[in-house]
This record gives sequence, C-alpha cells and structure tokens, in this order.
Amino acid sequence: MSSRRDDDFITALAAVAPGQPLREGLDRILKAGMGALIVIGDGPEVLNISTGGFLVNAAFSPQKLSELAKTDGAMVLTSDAGYITRANIHLVPNPNVPTEETGTRHRTAERVARSIGVPVISVSEDMAVVTIYTSNKRYQLEPIPNILSRCNQALQTLERYKKRLNEESTSLTALEVEDLVTLRDVVSLLQRAELVARISEEIERYLVELGSDGRLVRLQLRELMAGVEDERRLVVWDYLQADVSWDLEQAIDTLSGTDVDDLLDAEEVAHALHLAGQTDDLDSSIQPRGFRMLNRIPHLQEGVAERIVEHFGALEKISRCTVEELASVQGVNEHLARSIKDGLARIAESAILERYS
Repeated sequence: MSSRRDDDFITALAAVAPGQPLREGLDRILKAGMGALIVIGDGPEVLNISTGGFLVNAAFSPQKLSELAKTDGAMVLTSDAGYITRANIHLVPNPNVPTEETGTRHRTAERVARSIGVPVISVSEDMAVVTIYTSNKRYQLEPIPNILSRCNQALQTLERYKKRLNEESTSLTALEVEDLVTLRDVVSLLQRAELVARISEEIERYLVELGSDGRLVRLQLRELMAGVEDERRLVVWDYLQADVSWDLEQAIDTLSGTDVDDLLDAEEVAHALHLAGQTDDLDSSIQPRGFRMLNRIPHLQEGVAERIVEHFGALEKISRCTVEELASVQGVNEHLARSIKDGLARIAESAILERYS
C-alpha cells in the first residue's frame, strides 16, 4: 500500500514538472498573481463531493487553465491531465479529515486528497507557491535552481561512493582469483553498492521534479550508475545460500528494503541475505560460484554461464579446468571454451596488477 501511495505522489509530481503543459499552466497562474485549486481526477469519488460549477470538457491547454483560474471555485482535470472537465465547482470534503493547513484553499485541498485519494494542487495567491497533496503527502514545489543545487551535491557524493565501489570491486576480483575472499569482503561491497543505489534513487526523485530541466543531470546519473545494478546482483548470486524458500530476487529485495542502521551492520547484512559461510564470523573464507567473473567475458550468454557454474560449482574449478573439460558443457564449443579461458586469465592478470600496483 505504501509503495502504491508513493507511486501516486511521483506521478503527480511528474505531471507538474517543467516541460509539462500543466506546469506551464501553473506558471501562468502564478505570474498573473492568482490562486487556484485543481483536482487531478474526475471519477465518481470527485463528483460525490462537488457542487455547483459548470461543465467544460475541453482539451487541456495552459491558457485555458489560467483563464478558468479567474473563477473562484476549483477546477477538475482528468487523471492524465489531458482534459479540463469542470470549473468553478465547490468542493465539500469530509470535515473530520485532519489537516494542519490554516488557509481555506489549502485545508480543502488536503482534505480532498486524504479523503478520496486523488492528487490535488493548490496555488497560493498570497504566497505565490504551488503545493501538491496526495493521500499521504504534502509537498511544496521548490524553485528549479534550488533543486539543481541539491542534485549537484548528490552527484558529487555519488561520484565519491562510486569510486570507492569500483576500488572494492577490483579488490574483490583479485581476492577471488587468489581464493582469499572472506565474508567481510563480500558484505563490504554489497553495502557500498546498496548505498550507491540509494543515492541514485534520491537523484531520480529530484529528476522527476526537474522534468525537462534535468536532462544533463540524467545523463551524468546514467553514466555513473552503469553496471552498478548488475554488480550488486551478480555478487549476491555468487555467494547466496539458495534453497527452495530463498532465491536471488528475495535476497535483492531484502537488501533494498534494509534500513540504514541495519545496512551498516555487516553481520546483519550477511545474516539477512543468507550468504554462504559462517554468518557469525565475517572473517571466514568463502568461495564464489563464478557468475560475476563469467559475466565479464564478452558475448557470453547468461544461460551458458549458468550451465558452466552448475557444471563446475565454483570459480576455482572453472579457472583450473582444461579447454576440453569446459567444452563438454552444453552450449560451449572449443572456440568459446578457449575464449572463456583466455578471458578469465586476462581478468585475473589485470585485477592482480591493479590491486598491487
């Protein structure tokens, strides 16, 4: 239910982002020094609390919205904000719904949003601000320069965390090659990868509000996050203690849902994810299956990698097998087997050199 409510808020926020027609209409209202009350949704639940007004049923345009804002009542748009269905209506929400607002327009907006679960936008005539209300959120739109400033700060933080993640990834690769991996090494990388993912999610939230003004930030974020999700997934897959009641997707969801305090606790992460090894001893040795390393071989299909791991069971055995033994796996011919062996050797050499250089 909480996820659905968050989705409703993000959808409403995206509708008023720069570049959207609704945002242009709101800007026109603000520039004209007017106020407005806009309901996004024209279902029966809206009609049941509406009185008076008149039908419009016209395709949305910023100009029409600003003209209709001259009337005293609320305006009703379709759920996709593509049509203006009614204007100058009086909203009568449940008066028992709690609200912290003091102004009449804002109190009505919050009560409507909370009581019937549709987004409502209030434009303050005196304060010249736009506030979005959903069933569980109240959010006041901020000036774009302020959001861009926070975005840039978050990007700088993300760059630092991503750099550290890359270092830990290289270190883990070298340790896997040398068969020296401990549970602590794996958990440390997963903690870092999850923190990077969470910073990225915060920036994504800013990008929703920035709309078309966030193009450059979106490009930077895409470049920084390249490969992070795959890295996290492959590490979990390599060290997961899977059984009939626990699988990869459950482990990923658990990691994503772990609160910050538990995420910073290495033992808690190891236990929650059912990682291989003794979860009460972070310094115990564990072995990777080989998914992460095989994923770095160009043009190697995931299904083939799975069959290789299933056949040999561990990265150490894959690394030590002969070309002929590797070619005995279904879907692997001699040419591919040789490419895999050569690829693993190059990865190992590069990781060792980078780790000890």
